[in-house]
Order: sequence, then C-alpha cells, then structure tokens
Amino acid sequence: MKLFNRMPAEVRTAVAPTDRVLTYAGGPDGYVIATDRALYLGGTRLPWFQVERGVWDEQGLTVVTTAGESHRALLPEPGRIPEAVRERVTASILVNQYAPLDARGGVRLVARKADDDRVIWEFVFDAGLDPADPGLRALAEQALEEIRRSFGV
Repeated sequence: MKLFNRMPAEVRTAVAPTDRVLTYAGGPDGYVIATDRALYLGGTRLPWFQVERGVWDEQGLTVVTTAGESHRALLPEPGRIPEAVRERVTASILVNQYAPLDARGGVRLVARKADDDRVIWEFVFDAGLDPADPGLRALAEQALEEIRRSFGV
C-alpha cells in the first residue's frame, strides 16, 4: 500500500476507480500512468488491448494503437513505465498467428483480451493487400475460423 500512500493526488484522481495503478512517471506534459487495465497518457485512457506497441527514445514514449493512432509523452525519467507497457501489451495478446492467403501474401490474426474479458480479433494484412477486397476478406475469415478452432478462442 506504500505506492498508494506516496502517490500524488493527480495520479490517484486521473485513473478510473476500477483501475489499479502499477507505476507512473512524471514529465513536462503531466503523468504517464500504467494500471492493470490501461495506460493513461496526457488525459487519454488507452486500454491495453488497444495498444499495438510502445516505442522509446531518449526523450519519451510513443504509443501506437491498434487503430493506427499515435500518442506521444515526453518522459526524461521513465522509471518502470517501459517494463509495464511491454508486460501489459504482451499480456493482452492471446493469439498472434500468421496465415498465408494466396500468392500475394497473407494476414496476421491477433486476438486480444478486452477489459470485460471479450476476445477481440484483428486482421493485419501484408503490405500491398487490400483489406477491403471481398475475396481476401473471405480467405482471412476462413483462416480465422481455423485458428479459432485450433486455439479454442
């Protein structure tokens, strides 16, 4: 309970009541807070299942979401935030499987566990493939069904 007692009030009030703070770090734009359910960046709550990846450099963190949005936080002293981001994003992924579709390429099928225990599937098509192509989409859906049966998800 020491973390909670020493935690700044701004951190405590920034997180949802259902979220448990794992670690936090302050920067010039405010706090970056990693909880068991989400990452808080500049007032934005990003549930872990929506975080594709975190990229670090000497000045801070850039987070890319599964929707392709990018969020940046300056963190000259990140503390344990990098480890928390890596661990929580990895923990949200249930399945990450590549499936070839045709001679042009394939699709990566990723299942992520949402906050409410739903499983959310994501299709990541190879570069140059049109995700809106009905034929490719049908092949991807077929591959998804096979993977779901195989993994029981």
